[in-house]
Amino acid sequence: MSVYEVAYSQPVAGNPEPMKTFTAKPADISHDWHIVDASDVPLGRLASTVAQLIRGKHKPTFTPHMDGGDFVIVVNASKIKLTGRKLSQKTYFSHTGYMGHESHTPARELLAEHPDRVIEKAVFGMLPKNSLAKQKLRTKLKVYGGAEHPHEAQLPKPFAIITKSKEN
Repeated sequence: MSVYEVAYSQPVAGNPEPMKTFTAKPADISHDWHIVDASDVPLGRLASTVAQLIRGKHKPTFTPHMDGGDFVIVVNASKIKLTGRKLSQKTYFSHTGYMGHESHTPARELLAEHPDRVIEKAVFGMLPKNSLAKQKLRTKLKVYGGAEHPHEAQLPKPFAIITKSKEN
């Protein structure tokens, strides 16, 4: 018997049963809806918070191989804040597959034309690169450039993102 087996077969002090790892079952999982206001929130802080909500890491029943996350609605995507010189220097790369047919779109242009794609690319970059993320988790993000969204029937709960404010 190895040390690992002995350590986990012994009862914990005050608890007569050995510790067991919790694994969520489909009956244990519930999906909520959250609404996030993106106005004046840094892109990276918003994307990391939204990725955790989509994945379900904020729940005590988090299981890596199960889809236990929540749906997230992001409004006011056009008012997102890019810090530093990212607005002029950050580019988004795309390639058609042909030699020499690559394009670099500046963040300023993409934010003006399609503000939802900027947030989607940042959030999807923070999700794991596995089949669960490609099939299920990508469908849980809804991004809108303005303040209106068509998901009132789902009764989304507001989720506040805490940002650091500069104090002089």
